[in-house]
Amino acid sequence: MNSTSTPHSSTSPSPLTTPLAASTQAARLDLSSLGWDEGHAAAFAPYHHDGQVPARVTRVDRGACDALAAEGPVRATFSGALLQAGAADPLATPCVGDWIVLRAWSDDRATAETVLPRRTAFIRAAVTPGASYGQVLAANVDVAVVTEGLHPEPDLGRIERFLALAWESGATPLVVLTKADLVPDAVHLRNDVATAAPGVDVVAVSATTGAGMADLAPYVLAGRTLALLGPSGAGKSTLTNALAGVTVMFTRELRADGKGRHTTVHRELVVLPGGGLIVDTPGLRSVGLTDVSESLDLVFAEVEALAAQCRFADCEHRTEPDCAVLAALETGELSERRWESYVKLGREARRMAMRHDARVRAQERAKWKRITKDYRNRIRP
Repeated sequence: MNSTSTPHSSTSPSPLTTPLAASTQAARLDLSSLGWDEGHAAAFAPYHHDGQVPARVTRVDRGACDALAAEGPVRATFSGALLQAGAADPLATPCVGDWIVLRAWSDDRATAETVLPRRTAFIRAAVTPGASYGQVLAANVDVAVVTEGLHPEPDLGRIERFLALAWESGATPLVVLTKADLVPDAVHLRNDVATAAPGVDVVAVSATTGAGMADLAPYVLAGRTLALLGPSGAGKSTLTNALAGVTVMFTRELRADGKGRHTTVHRELVVLPGGGLIVDTPGLRSVGLTDVSESLDLVFAEVEALAAQCRFADCEHRTEPDCAVLAALETGELSERRWESYVKLGREARRMAMRHDARVRAQERAKWKRITKDYRNRIRP
């Protein structure tokens, strides 16, 4: 039998009795500390039978995952149905932060049967040339922490790109500027970043000295999940360790040129001792965007406000008369950098949306070709 397939009925389901779970059965986990609530319970209700239990995914490998259930940690392989769904649509594959339906079997194996509906999801569009599928980075995140180091100088365009991803996920964005102890003007730099993040809280911290860490306390609450997004070397793992109070993620020094090193090589959900959960992610070299038109409206709120003042509703902000955007660019009210970033991200998002639509149309054409061929074969004498 394939270990990743759902076992036959001859193998009966049983309570979670994997070695990891058995060692913790004496002290059951309170699922609410992992973010479980009435909404998740309602989604799970149809599966509450035959030894199935809910669990939250903490790490994913190919065809398997680590998860936390009420009975403790467990290792589960993906069921045949789940593998089939993932092959048809990569977004259906479990990711870190997902709530899954877990089935335990009498031979001490467990299978992830299905993924419960996601409330939020970080979906990175494919960055491989010619690919049109997306990748779920993390799910059911409450606060998206866009992490950027103050040393070297923060990249405002990169922050805007991550903010678009954060807004699109459905989570609440937060910008955390790390390594405040390495620059003499952290407050000034923080104010500069705030102009690129309208409507978003921006906090400057030093995980090494502890400066500013108290400002993160309101965001780290029991049952609330934070996800750290940012490039390599931004200090995500150091920040995770500081919030946990112990070393839970390996860290490395910056390279001599100040650029980051890839230390975290997988996404992992960490339960913080003082309450709350945090997802540390590998540094992302590139972040492809899906159709994030609404998210760009939030990232570039001042551009949208100006556009609403243009004479023509369909103004393209090029040569049209009475264009409020062009006027703001001339006076300096709107910076050239912000405008160029807005145009670039908008163009990319539209291109990805068109690519996705083309893939959907191709799939539909292929499906109907198969249906037509089957029909012809049936009626052929």
